[in-house]
Amino acid sequence: MTAAADPRLDLTLHRVIRASPQSIWRAWTDSSLLERWWVPAPTLARVDQLDARPGGAFVTSMSEDGREFVPHTDGVFLIAEPDRRLVFTNAISSAWRPARPEPVAMTAEVVLGEHPDGTDYRVTVRHRDPATRDLHEELGFFDGWGSVADALTALVESGGAA
Repeated sequence: MTAAADPRLDLTLHRVIRASPQSIWRAWTDSSLLERWWVPAPTLARVDQLDARPGGAFVTSMSEDGREFVPHTDGVFLIAEPDRRLVFTNAISSAWRPARPEPVAMTAEVVLGEHPDGTDYRVTVRHRDPATRDLHEELGFFDGWGSVADALTALVESGGAA
């Protein structure tokens, strides 16, 4: 079951991607592919742990220069329905400890739906309260998540995740 988005608490992103749900799923769950689009360019991503199953670790780092990497994501997957839905949170660390992630705690749901032109790609990022949601928006949610969605789209539409 997918919970409806609450505009007071959630930020959403929607794209129609001209690629199959299977290729988008691969781009989300294959470390070498995720590294190609997970952070806004020119920043580089490194996947430290990617175990796309309920309870599996999701840990990434990022670098401005390709030499020194700093923590980016440390969370766990809650739901993994191949080619359909992926849910993760950073409110629980990969070590299964309650976390206080910076800048915001969130739960992200990625839904891959049927569309005549490929895949209906929807992301809902849920927050604890309106202030946290608003902070995430002010910090550039739409630019950041939008640019990585564009990079994901370019990768899968070019056949790079086939």
